[in-house]
Amino acid sequence: MTEQRPLYEVLYCSTLTQDLPPNTVGSIATRARGRNVERGITGLLVFDGQRFCQHLEGPREAVDALMQQIEKDPRHTDIRVVYQAPLAVRRYTGFGMGLAESEGPDLMAGVHVLEGETALRHFLALLPSFDING
Repeated sequence: MTEQRPLYEVLYCSTLTQDLPPNTVGSIATRARGRNVERGITGLLVFDGQRFCQHLEGPREAVDALMQQIEKDPRHTDIRVVYQAPLAVRRYTGFGMGLAESEGPDLMAGVHVLEGETALRHFLALLPSFDING
């Protein structure tokens, strides 16, 4: 994927709407993969059975447009952007949009309460512990 526009990254956390079953997440990720590839967006969605953390990267306009869609999506509540900044090089080059399930809510709890570079570093430090399906 040759980059022609500057990259931007966003890490956000949210909660799955209570009336939806957790197995909804797999179908959400499957549908999102194709659309994200078309937009030049890569990243990782982590779900712990209740909460999401998603790290998105791509052209700023595309990432901003996707975040606007996510903010309007009734499947998400308590959406909170914990980090956003320009990005020099993609972190996720082996897959378009990976999906990982956390081993439980305690592992992801730190990301949900942190902000800024501290939240990003915490999330990135967890990557080796995830079984990523991309």
